[in-house]
Amino acid sequence: MAYAVIKTGGKQYRVQQGDKIDVENLNLDEGTILEFSPLMVGEGADVKVGAPVVDGASVKATVVSNFRGPKGIAFKFKRRKGFHKTKGFRRAFTKLEINEIAG
Repeated sequence: MAYAVIKTGGKQYRVQQGDKIDVENLNLDEGTILEFSPLMVGEGADVKVGAPVVDGASVKATVVSNFRGPKGIAFKFKRRKGFHKTKGFRRAFTKLEINEIAG
């Protein structure tokens, strides 16, 4: 089965058709179809690497949902000074389903 490497949100993801991946928030409505230019496409010994993207290749994905991830905690502490600071955060994600890899 063919796979591709795409880049979004400053990160790279190795995807195959039918995969569901969580990426940084894209602020798009559910059902929106996206098209990515892949950095690499292929399977087995037949792999095409782009410079920086593969010409004529594309990856189509559909937005499944937007959600917030689990709570993370940023804790600052300075020893012997009585300084403690706790701050919580939840990152926003977008779930994508890979529909098609062409190229």
